[in-house]
Amino acid sequence: MAHQTVLILDMGSQYTQLIARRIRANSVFCEIAPPTLKKLPSNTIGVVISGSPRSVYDKDAPYPAINPFKAGIPVLGICYGMQLLCKEGGCRISRAKKREYGRANLEILNPNHLFHNLPRSFTVWMSHGDQVEELSNDWNVLAKTATCPVAAVKHKKLPIFGVQFHPEVVHTQFGEGILHNFLYRVCGATGDWQMGDFVEETVEKIRRRVGSAKVVLGLSGGVDSSVTAALIERAIGKNLTCIFVDTGLLRKGEAAEVVAAFKERVNLVAVDASERFLKALQGVKDPETKRRIIGHLFIEVFEEEARKVGASFLAQGTLYPDVIESAAGFGGPTARIKSHHNVGGLPERLNLKLLEPLRLLLKDEVREVGKILGLPDELIWRHPFPGPGLAVRIIGEITPHKLTILKEADAIFIEEIRKAGLYRRIWQAFCVLLDVRSVGVMGDERTYESVVALRAVESTDGMTADWFRMPYEVLDRVAQRITREVRGVNRVVYDITSKPPGTIEWE
Repeated sequence: MAHQTVLILDMGSQYTQLIARRIRANSVFCEIAPPTLKKLPSNTIGVVISGSPRSVYDKDAPYPAINPFKAGIPVLGICYGMQLLCKEGGCRISRAKKREYGRANLEILNPNHLFHNLPRSFTVWMSHGDQVEELSNDWNVLAKTATCPVAAVKHKKLPIFGVQFHPEVVHTQFGEGILHNFLYRVCGATGDWQMGDFVEETVEKIRRRVGSAKVVLGLSGGVDSSVTAALIERAIGKNLTCIFVDTGLLRKGEAAEVVAAFKERVNLVAVDASERFLKALQGVKDPETKRRIIGHLFIEVFEEEARKVGASFLAQGTLYPDVIESAAGFGGPTARIKSHHNVGGLPERLNLKLLEPLRLLLKDEVREVGKILGLPDELIWRHPFPGPGLAVRIIGEITPHKLTILKEADAIFIEEIRKAGLYRRIWQAFCVLLDVRSVGVMGDERTYESVVALRAVESTDGMTADWFRMPYEVLDRVAQRITREVRGVNRVVYDITSKPPGTIEWE
């Protein structure tokens, strides 16, 4: 079936796939393409031009090869996308006197089209240094903020719209309503796509690509690799072999838990490579170097096991946030944030072909796929865990002693969160062992020991996150237990940084 499609031109925004997620949540299929795309697919009903880290006046500013004014279908520009449309439509763009970043109050001047049936004032998320200074006669202003007089526009003759804010992020109130109005009131969408379609279509794509070949998958026990395993197993059955690698960088008791949970479900090979990983990481402090070492060694272990089973494909549970933080996924000039072990850490010479069926999805979508595939809740709702494991939660050099401290502290934190009934409300919670020591006093004696930082965030997709307002009594119990039960720690702090400006993980 050829679904109605909305095409997103990726100009380099960190939120491009988040736009896609919001569109798919409205039961409309979408595809992401680079700005160099020269022809729209025949079933395209609308185009979205994403934001960008560039300015429209930069020499290397990305511009679409398709002329949006001659496309003959509705177009929505977001942030940079709006500025690009306005500049090409005869408007003047200039540097804002004050960069607008974060929450702003949007005042609706024209409630038709994008803002139909929405409040006349609500909070939106801004992130821009340029803004539309002066509109040409071809445009109408739809909304403004206190510091941005042109926060939303519509071309007078064409179905072309622009918004200076980001309706795709959760910080924008009624953002889904704005996109819904664009899709259904402007583009004429009928809502002919569901996540179940993704499952069926992905299973069929895997069958066609893999054929009778064998696939090995890195199984961690997290939702990403678990859903990947379920998808591929549905497609090729026993030709999938899941390999669990104990890197020595897992949480307390995690290796035994994973083996127990999956040994009856799939073809499972468990490899204890902890000594190899710890030896390779000895003396390494730089986080990017850690990630590359782990990525290379991880693939080496896989290649060794793959040769034993004659595998041709390496499957990974890569998600879109991994891709977008490591590099541009669709040709747009996305800014690199950090490399991920299953993206930026891959060696140049790979003896196995990559199979990444979830690389266009966000975490909440993966959980939805897991439900469709019938996976148990304890797998679907498990908190995310980074591929490099505790290596990126120990700031500085990794040693067996530091790993012991972090594992014990982290186990206490998660245990108390579960006891308080907060685990499902939190997107991700963990401890970080800092590369500093602190003066303290225990039993009337001076101590000079390690500091543990607690981190807990709320999110729906991992692209943005807010720090979790942990009850004081829970923080108190956690801090007391860690300083009493974990030898080598005399101070506990709580991280209240959101994403952005920080990332969820510290490294």
